[in-house]
Amino acid sequence: QLQLVESGGGLVQPGGSLRLSCATSGSTLEDYATGWFRQAPGKEREAVACISSSGGSTNYADSVKGRFTISRDNAKNTVYLQMDSLKPEDTAVYYCNAKRTFITSWGQGTQVTVSS
Repeated sequence: QLQLVESGGGLVQPGGSLRLSCATSGSTLEDYATGWFRQAPGKEREAVACISSSGGSTNYADSVKGRFTISRDNAKNTVYLQMDSLKPEDTAVYYCNAKRTFITSWGQGTQVTVSS
């Protein structure tokens, strides 16, 4: 089963940028569709962006369209989330997700805080 480890979170000012990485191991990343989710305090976990196993298809939540970009490098077994023009409402724990038939894997999450 695929193991996922997120990194790249931190504190950033409004309007700033961060790049999250999700390093994978234990299985072949190209067999999985992957995505990023987030959960803010007191709120349910929500989908932010997803990308197909080949990287040819992406989808985004309306709240991040035009600001976030999901990508993947199957050769490096890594999924990325480039976050630009960050807003305070983007503050949350961000989780990497990988999914294939009958199998879903989650990382432990990385905190993103957008504040001045």
